[in-house]
Amino acid sequence: MDTQRWEYKVVFVEGWQRVSVEGVETHPEEHERNSAFGRRFLNGMGVDGWELTGIQHMMQGRSYLLFKRPLAAGAEPNMSVIRRADSQPQPSDQAGQDSSSAQAVSV
Repeated sequence: MDTQRWEYKVVFVEGWQRVSVEGVETHPEEHERNSAFGRRFLNGMGVDGWELTGIQHMMQGRSYLLFKRPLAAGAEPNMSVIRRADSQPQPSDQAGQDSSSAQAVSV
């Protein structure tokens, strides 16, 4: 019996004024209501097959939305680590590395 496998996406939402998905930010269009922006964003996720499965409230106006969708047959979930663009490696992190190191790391 095959077990359903899933992939997940975590989205940061700040008062429906800013949505960040793995570092890619989206904002409401000029004069767009926050609720319309939220609906448009969520509908876009649904069209791509993502289902909202949870909300983690962080502080007033800031939340993480948790989405999942079935993993395609034979596919593997994205396990790469995406680094923040503004993060600087610590001196202990630089041992044995040169400045051409990749930012995404597969685990």
